[in-house]
Amino acid sequence: MPIYPQAERDTRVREYLPPTRLVLVQNVQHPEHLLSSAPVLQSSLSIPQSAQSILAPGGALLLDFGKELHGGVRLVTDRTAGRIRLRFGESVSEAMGNPNQDHSIHDETLLLPTLGALEYGCTGFRFVRVDNVGDSELILIGVTAVALYRDLPRAGHFRCSDERLNRIWETAAYTVQLCMQDYLYDGVKRDRLVWLGDMHPESRVILSLFDDCSILPKSMDFVQMATPLPKYMNTMLTYSCWWIINQQEYFLHKGDLGYLETKRAYLNELTRHFAAMVDESGELHPNGHPLFLDWPTSVDKQAEAAGAQGLFLWMFQAAADLAKALGDSELAELAAAAARRVRRNVPECGSCKSAAALQTITGLADRHNVLITHPTEGVSTFYGYYMLLAQPVPSALEVIRKYWGAMLDFGATTFWEDFNLDWTRNAGPIDQLPDPRLDDLHADFGAFCYKGLRHSLCHGWAGGPAAYLPEKVLGIRVTEPGSRAISFQPNLGDLEYAEGSFPTPQGAIHVRLEKGVEPDITLPPGVHIQNDGQPCA
Repeated sequence: MPIYPQAERDTRVREYLPPTRLVLVQNVQHPEHLLSSAPVLQSSLSIPQSAQSILAPGGALLLDFGKELHGGVRLVTDRTAGRIRLRFGESVSEAMGNPNQDHSIHDETLLLPTLGALEYGCTGFRFVRVDNVGDSELILIGVTAVALYRDLPRAGHFRCSDERLNRIWETAAYTVQLCMQDYLYDGVKRDRLVWLGDMHPESRVILSLFDDCSILPKSMDFVQMATPLPKYMNTMLTYSCWWIINQQEYFLHKGDLGYLETKRAYLNELTRHFAAMVDESGELHPNGHPLFLDWPTSVDKQAEAAGAQGLFLWMFQAAADLAKALGDSELAELAAAAARRVRRNVPECGSCKSAAALQTITGLADRHNVLITHPTEGVSTFYGYYMLLAQPVPSALEVIRKYWGAMLDFGATTFWEDFNLDWTRNAGPIDQLPDPRLDDLHADFGAFCYKGLRHSLCHGWAGGPAAYLPEKVLGIRVTEPGSRAISFQPNLGDLEYAEGSFPTPQGAIHVRLEKGVEPDITLPPGVHIQNDGQPCA
């Protein structure tokens, strides 16, 4: 029974984790006491000296909590108050350096109480550095991470004969789950915002993992309420396109017509607004607004225009489907007619994989040759999901192994906002002290808004493999609202076996694939297979 009737209860859980490793120790007696097998949360008048870690003035500790977390840290003291500098880091170099303070505080000077505990932090981190910046000794009894996350049972899972792919799937799923906080964040360190385009790969992962996907409408509604028409969501024209696509994805999986009804007026006005931008030749006229796809294409106007053509086709197809579900035949035809006009114009995409992916997966043009030419070059963690979808399964699996797998090879426990395989040529891992002879993967690279330590190492848009593997390897794609029908077209590629489950409102679909053996699929009541528009037994 709540004791504060007007309060909103947090749906997340809090868990306390002790550190697993001492990365750096300077002028500290008995630092090993902080590596307790259980979290130390409370001080006492009778704490034995054998359980105390003593930081001399100028002393420092760098603690590793084993994997990326979202939350803060709890510091428990003995009989000495003290002043500390506290730094959070997604990498060792970030905790050792001068972390960027955008969106969440990573570097702060704090006064610790006598015989008490102080909790601080609301960010993404794996490493914590504590410096005694006072004039006297500081006694610490415990330094414990406070992890905050949505504890949702996974109804979807994936496993196959390749342990590297299994680890990548798990890391991708964990990355997105960490981003499911008050709303669906872009990143747990930065950006702690709801971005409608960045949200789409995350939503595909969430819909493949959880029965409870309520964070998706909550997040879409939040941005809609902040964006009265004719303003654009997140101030970007294309991100209002993504709102329509995200709405269609959610309705297709959940079939919640009551929720969709609440979007009728906004969908109608927004779709008509976009349809007016397409002339009879199919050319887009965005009235001076950038057609932003992702950051690399923002400096390549040819690629941006080519990708936007695919994005607009996708958006109009989604709008037509939603209008049909709402029984609005006039709006459905208007959206379908706009989609037909868009198809008349097929801009060249050059070598840009983002644009090629959008044109291919929407059926505007087959550009898969662009994707399989030097397949691990020009990949982005955001549009990487669409790049995987737009190429043959064997090629996509190799991209996942080499591109996402390389992040794991260099110490990642979540996937990053940006990554380039070229960065690793002379780099050290992110979980080790920086070596001046090696490049620093976190501090030395990045571009646009994610340069150096501002770069987020837990970014939900990078979770694409967790959605791709169930869709393309297990072969499950929802084709009717409410997941009442699916397309089932499994493809093992070079795998010996794969198995998994996929959630629907009717229950989970279970698939077992083995090379040379007929696929085994179990459907819940009310779900049927429909390949190429025809029901299958």
